[in-house]
Amino acid sequence: MDKNNLDINILEQLAGSFNSLFFTVTDNSAKNRIRYTSNVKEILGYSPEEILQMPNIHYSLIVKDDINTIQKTLKEFEKNKSQNSVELRYRINSKSGREILLNETLTVNRNGNGKIDSKLSTVINVSSLKEDETGTNNQLKSLKELNESKDKFISIVSHDLRSPFTTLLGFSEILLNEKDITEEEKNEYLQYIYDSSKAQLDYINCLLDWSRLQMGRVKVEPSRLNVKTTVANAIAPLTHSAVHKNIDIKLDINSDLFMNADERLIGQATVHLASNAIKFSQEGKTVYISASRFKEGMVEIVVRDEGMGISEENKTKLFKIDQKLVLPATTGEKGSGMGLTLTKEIIDKHGGQIWVYSQIDEGSEFHITVPEAKNIVLIVEDDSVMLESYKKNIEAKLPYFEVHNAKNGYEAIGLIRKLLPTIIITNHNMPLMDGIQFIEAMNKRESGKNIPVVVIASELNDEVKKNYSKLGVENILPKPVDIDILVDLMKECLFQS
Repeated sequence: MDKNNLDINILEQLAGSFNSLFFTVTDNSAKNRIRYTSNVKEILGYSPEEILQMPNIHYSLIVKDDINTIQKTLKEFEKNKSQNSVELRYRINSKSGREILLNETLTVNRNGNGKIDSKLSTVINVSSLKEDETGTNNQLKSLKELNESKDKFISIVSHDLRSPFTTLLGFSEILLNEKDITEEEKNEYLQYIYDSSKAQLDYINCLLDWSRLQMGRVKVEPSRLNVKTTVANAIAPLTHSAVHKNIDIKLDINSDLFMNADERLIGQATVHLASNAIKFSQEGKTVYISASRFKEGMVEIVVRDEGMGISEENKTKLFKIDQKLVLPATTGEKGSGMGLTLTKEIIDKHGGQIWVYSQIDEGSEFHITVPEAKNIVLIVEDDSVMLESYKKNIEAKLPYFEVHNAKNGYEAIGLIRKLLPTIIITNHNMPLMDGIQFIEAMNKRESGKNIPVVVIASELNDEVKKNYSKLGVENILPKPVDIDILVDLMKECLFQS
């Protein structure tokens, strides 16, 4: 066994202990002048035989941007007779197409004339180390920016918490010490103290909520919510403010739209957006709130006003905790300046996004996205063959719907509160409890009220129709049911509102 074979065999054993390192040996006096350890294939994707067929061995794989630098370095190294090692770093294109970063330490033996007799290259895949280094640098940069934002935030909060009290104390002192002020002046000062105190309390509440969300002290507990109902309930307390400014709030949300969100938090976000829309709208204008499917798995809620609009400069300050932006409202309403920051934090915690479109004097549109909860169809049917047919066809024709089933009315009653179905399809002729008895039991429960119901009956007569009509059910189809008619009726039930 010659020296070259011995060296490569030892290196093979050594290389086998590492999954990111290979060796190459060059002996100008040997028959097989260049040898690679076999594990080169695991790293570069090419076998030693394939690499040896390349014009410049593995250097042929170097990416275009690095090749000139490496060629120049190697030429200078070969000419420098006093230099016996050099370190190279370059990117190569592996066989899979993935770009890999290699670190090569090249050591040579030179003869008496300084000419290279043999070479040993130790080549290490350092891609993961580079990624870790990049990740660490990005993390350090992010932490530095976060620390700077924190310092700005503390400065803003310190100012905002302190500044109103100088004025509040001043008006309070006047009310306490000045005996000859008029009743009108007294009421004016009291109103200012009340408005400023209310705004300051709102600021502190938003600040605390934002802080709790940041620190994870507020647990986001998503549940399946009807978008229209949730938004309507959230903005109900704003009716007084809207009426006071003669502002009309128009809601355009289909009843079949559901989201997976924390009811309290998403309601809070909606209130902040709607409240701002009212504040920055002139009297007699309209605020529009709409919702629709944004993309697969997400619902988009849009709050649009016809108000003052936001300048390009001020848009860059929105949603940032270290940027204070308090704009004057149309009739002097006061805001905390924290509402949009809190709203963004709430939406972030739901895995959604928030953005704005706005033009000065043309109004603003605030968009938020939250995860969608699929519509649920509850089918009450004891015939498994019919059930499977309904399920297959409904899911094919209504992809945003999820089908659940119950074998009888008793089982269905237990599922309604848990599932909150968008619509119920029930067989009239069921064991234990027929369709009429089931709907009577369902209507007695709060969770079952106002859910559209489609009844499928094999025996239809005027008496059956009359009994269902008394319960508010007009959608009755004969058995066997035409699936297309059933789907059309479902759409009619859901989209009529």
